[in-house]
Amino acid sequence: MCGIVGAWREGCDLSVAVARAREQLRHRGPDDMGSWSDSTAGIALGHTRLAVLDLSQAGHQPMSSAGGRLHLVYNGEIYNHAELRDRLQLSDWRGHADSETLLAAFSAWGLERTLKACVGMFALALFDSVERKLYLARDRFGEKPLYYGYAGGAFVFASQLTALRALPGFDPTIDRTALSQFLRLSQVPEPRSIYTAIRKLPMGSHLELTERALSGRVLPHPQQYWSAAEVALAGDRQPLELSDAEALEGLEQTLGAAVRGQMIADVPLGAFLSGGIDSSAIVSLMQANSTRPVRTFSIGFDSADFDESRHARDVARHLGTDHTELTARAADLMALVERMPQVYDEPFADSSQLPTCLVAALARPHVTVALSGDGGDELFGGYNRHRQVHEIWPRLARLPQSMRRGLSRALLAVPAEVWNGLAAGYRRAAPGSRRFRRLSEKLQRIAEVIPSADEAQLYTNLVSAPWPSPPLIEEPRLQPVAAALPPLSTAAQRMMLADALGYLPNDILVKVDRATMAVGLESRMPLLDHRVFEYAWRLPLRMKIREGQSKWLLRQLLYRHIPRTLVERPKMGFTVPLAEWLRGPFRRWAEELLRRSDLDEAGLQPDAIRRLWTEHLAGKRHWQYQLWNVLMFRAWAAEQQRGVASRNSALREPQASLR
Repeated sequence: MCGIVGAWREGCDLSVAVARAREQLRHRGPDDMGSWSDSTAGIALGHTRLAVLDLSQAGHQPMSSAGGRLHLVYNGEIYNHAELRDRLQLSDWRGHADSETLLAAFSAWGLERTLKACVGMFALALFDSVERKLYLARDRFGEKPLYYGYAGGAFVFASQLTALRALPGFDPTIDRTALSQFLRLSQVPEPRSIYTAIRKLPMGSHLELTERALSGRVLPHPQQYWSAAEVALAGDRQPLELSDAEALEGLEQTLGAAVRGQMIADVPLGAFLSGGIDSSAIVSLMQANSTRPVRTFSIGFDSADFDESRHARDVARHLGTDHTELTARAADLMALVERMPQVYDEPFADSSQLPTCLVAALARPHVTVALSGDGGDELFGGYNRHRQVHEIWPRLARLPQSMRRGLSRALLAVPAEVWNGLAAGYRRAAPGSRRFRRLSEKLQRIAEVIPSADEAQLYTNLVSAPWPSPPLIEEPRLQPVAAALPPLSTAAQRMMLADALGYLPNDILVKVDRATMAVGLESRMPLLDHRVFEYAWRLPLRMKIREGQSKWLLRQLLYRHIPRTLVERPKMGFTVPLAEWLRGPFRRWAEELLRRSDLDEAGLQPDAIRRLWTEHLAGKRHWQYQLWNVLMFRAWAAEQQRGVASRNSALREPQASLR
């Protein structure tokens, strides 16, 4: 995996500026660094490399085509690049790096045909020195990040914002709409970034920048070359007519091929294993295609309600993997919490970022590449909301909204500590029972969503942290998360696709990319092979949700390799005891960030936020998600202020200018 950065402004020598910015991406590519520039054209490209395929200098980037016309910087992996080489029928390859394959394909087929032919994850920039055009492109699901915009009169792009902030003329003005979205969603959804001047290239799209657009500082409009929504709609309208056995065989062939393709590497390879359905399925297929034990890694917690490490251990033992695990304790995590603004250089507040960072750091000394089971929930109806909207919402929606509002108020009127006391009493009477664990949190969540007026509002409430009063001063008006759910035949499918278009690229993939790249580890996700996605969306819903069980077909595949008793349990997710930690070991750190004067200076509503903090500490309500969003923003903003001070002090040194 790698980091890329570049800048283009006619008549400028940007080589020094881009080289400085490239230094900010060293963590993404610790094995090699490179630059290419053309002062006549006014363009410079930078690259940091994590060598995975072809470890020699034949894979060095930036890379230029044989005739010197095309120049490429690229972050990712093209899993079918050997097949592309066969189709290209060239005989003068310099090495076996997929970057060289990409350049040859762009030269022979052009941009869009090449992108459509690729199976992989990538973010890339391609400069045509003859036509004087710059192209940016991103993979189908947005596994690899790519930011772009203008800074100091130059068009700039990079894998992470930290590189763009290092360029002269960067505008750090915060996008208040993006901030408002973040405080509810725990992430900044594409195409916005936290900065008004910078955008994210949407998943499955590319853009073309000409000299004319550059001179007018025009941001080109991205064009889609692949659409998850179109794939889902086509599958919904023409589903495969298969028996259960035929569907299962098709899934094993399709997913098995994806796993085999993603196991190709010239460096040590392993997998993340939580013990859940998705990661267990991936590891099972890996082990079935390996002659040696697969290296697997998992994280546990010292809180029994959140610890799944035993399940991962049991799966690893059954499959015979070489398993490594770590038990995380809240007191040990404080140093990691304070590092989050550096790891996630844009505000990000999915609290599962903490175990994700831990498992990445655990794996890195042993492997350079790790496969994961991410994507299975979006493809096979794995989130609880998919099953609930399919089974419960149609009945609940028949009740008058006024009645549902009343029920919501009644549930919220009982303090969280009372519900927890009732749950504790039950568990004392039934030792070993896992029923009613985290009862108060679950009931509060139910109370927050049952008053929803319609399906779109229900989805918005399910995927966001609702605020009782606005957390921002002069808050901008926001569109609902699912203002127009895709016109699929069932509510569950509409939610699955909404997750694939929003939650997956903006939350899950951001979380994994930054956590793994922070330690120089490449993550791969076989379930996001677009051929697996296309197959899954041609399966009828009954293959995914059946008799109250989610991911039905994926489970049947897993049962071919693992006894169902090892994986049959309620879905927990990669969650942490955040509510407890904020009342305990994280409290002093949080108090420092939630000072009234600092909240007011940041344009936040001190009264609204401090009230939630007081209620949370008292155990009256659980506000950990809203508070974590504020805390992650405040920590990020403080880190940016420190960075500005550091950069200002460095201005005494000679600096390259973009002007």
